[in-house]
Amino acid sequence: MLTKNVTSLSTVNAIAGFVDRAVSTSLKPDARKLYKRNILDSLGCAISALSGAPFAALREQFEEYRAGGTCTLIGGGKTAPDQAALFNSGLVRYVDLLDSYMSPGGLCHPSDNFGTILAAAEHAKASGEEFMLALAVAYEIQCRFTAVVPVMAKGFNHAIQLAISAAAGAGKLFGLTGTQIAHAISIATVDNISLTCVHAEPVSQWKGFSPGMTGMRAIYSASLAKRGFTGPSGLFEGPNGLLRMFDQKIDVDWSNDSLEIVKSTIMKKFCSLIHGQPVLEAALKLKRVNGLVAEDIEAVRCDIFQSGFDIAGGGAFGSKDRPQTKEQADYNLKYLIAVALLDDEVGPAQLEQSRVQATDAQALLSRVEIHPDDAFTAKYPHELNTRIAIKTKDGRIFDCEQLGYEGGLGNPLSWERAVEKFNWLSEPFADAALRRNIVEAVVKIDERPVADLTGLLERVNPRAVCQAFSPGIQ
Repeated sequence: MLTKNVTSLSTVNAIAGFVDRAVSTSLKPDARKLYKRNILDSLGCAISALSGAPFAALREQFEEYRAGGTCTLIGGGKTAPDQAALFNSGLVRYVDLLDSYMSPGGLCHPSDNFGTILAAAEHAKASGEEFMLALAVAYEIQCRFTAVVPVMAKGFNHAIQLAISAAAGAGKLFGLTGTQIAHAISIATVDNISLTCVHAEPVSQWKGFSPGMTGMRAIYSASLAKRGFTGPSGLFEGPNGLLRMFDQKIDVDWSNDSLEIVKSTIMKKFCSLIHGQPVLEAALKLKRVNGLVAEDIEAVRCDIFQSGFDIAGGGAFGSKDRPQTKEQADYNLKYLIAVALLDDEVGPAQLEQSRVQATDAQALLSRVEIHPDDAFTAKYPHELNTRIAIKTKDGRIFDCEQLGYEGGLGNPLSWERAVEKFNWLSEPFADAALRRNIVEAVVKIDERPVADLTGLLERVNPRAVCQAFSPGIQ
């Protein structure tokens, strides 16, 4: 038993060692450019969500529980680090436009770390360089874990590995020792066993806020570890640890100090789960090239890889026939295809509850069929492919096969397109001068204090100054 207990320390300590050794010189110029792209992307997502009803409710809760603090709420106000982690993480996730990392057994959203690491950096009065290094460490840990453990396929949610990565990144910023970082990881993770049912129908509001709660606990755990609190040493290999829960080894080489995983992240340009990106690109291409009008469409068929069908097409995660809320809409290929054909875009406006429940959207989605395709499944997750066929009321059929999409591994989103996306999302909440200053602050994040960036984010208007978003990136 003693031997097992000694071994049980190894995985947590190995991760902590990786965090402790991480230095800015490991961030190579090409990776730095991509991290800046992903940081700007996260900010655009966050700003675009400011008018969402849950964030007004969170502000009320913060006033009730704990007002004031050291950390900036995007859109104005200050609060405690853990509450800022919850709030800003929720913003990044809300409109479902954030980055992703794919694996055969699931996926994760590395920018789920963003709100937590930003809060930790501001609380620690860190430099922008220190913030970016901690974010890179968090990305690396979360994605490496996702690559080797089919978390979602085993019935668990990817907030589990987020607890590990967010606590590690926060601990790095708080100046914890390697031993303290190991304890922070254990404290944050042992009580954060998250279930995949959060993605099942009827999809609830908690799908988008579970990562924020994970980040809230992670940053608090790092602070506890700084003060001497210890976590369970058997988190991984010990009796009843993660290895038993996942029923497999977790083979990650934590002696590899590379910080290059950002090159394997993929981006979105439609408000939709990642599986819907090629689908919507294909549907809009068919509509535009052939001059189709939604009123003339009789039926639509979409063939997609099995995971896309299970999660968003009416497969294992439940029926997609009657979406009623934002959370159901962005996880519903039938609705997403229908609203794309009706509105010629899928942005934040298409996730408004009134749009989801509108008669035209509900009528058209009832004529959309989703089917799994074995050939596409065989190439997933390295390729996200689909086939769309549209039949018009006069009997014509238009179809196309979409191999990948803009933002995927084969066609990465460029910095210029990321800036375009940021401006599209943030325009209702920030004037042109403020948007330019935020973009510049991200470009020079590794040359300035992180407070320069958070100071700009505090000036963003939490209420949209115009009624509608301009058309999304085409």
